[in-house]
Amino acid sequence: MTPEKAVDIFMAEQMPGDSRQARQLARRQLIVEAVIAEGAIRIEDLTDRFGISLMTAHRDIDELVERGLLRKARGVVSATSTSQVESSDIYRATRELDEKRAIAETAATLIEAGLSMFMDDSTTVLQMARFLPARAPLTVITNSLPLMAELKSGRDITLLGLGGQFYNWCNAFMGQMTRYEIARLRADLFFVSMSAITDGAVFHQSAETVETKRAMFDASAKRVLLCDHTKFERRALHHFARLDEFDVVIVNQGTPLPYIDRMRDSGINVMIAPVKSGA
Repeated sequence: MTPEKAVDIFMAEQMPGDSRQARQLARRQLIVEAVIAEGAIRIEDLTDRFGISLMTAHRDIDELVERGLLRKARGVVSATSTSQVESSDIYRATRELDEKRAIAETAATLIEAGLSMFMDDSTTVLQMARFLPARAPLTVITNSLPLMAELKSGRDITLLGLGGQFYNWCNAFMGQMTRYEIARLRADLFFVSMSAITDGAVFHQSAETVETKRAMFDASAKRVLLCDHTKFERRALHHFARLDEFDVVIVNQGTPLPYIDRMRDSGINVMIAPVKSGA
């Protein structure tokens, strides 16, 4: 599949939003993947590969450099650490998109009108935005800038945006100020997705992310973990929570049965989301 075709498919399947922004996000994600795969690429080669002008290529790369995902020097672009790239919203946005949508739709069935909820900055939770208007009235509390943008015009949705230090690489607010705001609130639900599941526990590459999401976790009555099958095959550095601390764990259809059986044998409430290809 050519990069141009991949961008077109992503635009057709992308979350609600401006088509120009969707195309830009898809292209930047493909640029990151290409650089990771090859180690380093001349910027001029990217213009040919993606059919874009040199100015557009530099604009895309400068944004990725600012996010800490790529390095640029003497007309060549190279990747930073893999953990930083894999944590970024640009890298995560198109990963397992059908699975994320299925999980998000199943997660939305747990929402009743009138509830308040924390929603984290993950791209899986972002997919829930399309299902919220049908569940309104609701109160949504989030540190995710893309989720704020999706919900800002939603009818009967009270949106509380958490401030603090803005982290470009994940498009979210985190840090001490964010945690202070969270600690002053109490919500009915918390929807969260993380990077890795290992030995019955959930992990993430970023300590700041773990601390911010843990504050939401502690301020919520019910906690729901959204995780596609790839999370069971990864490792990350920082511990977040044990699986049995969650009230519900939602996985996609196609998650290997040994993982599901192991969780259920431990008394974990597991929901399996049916995946509709190209949904």
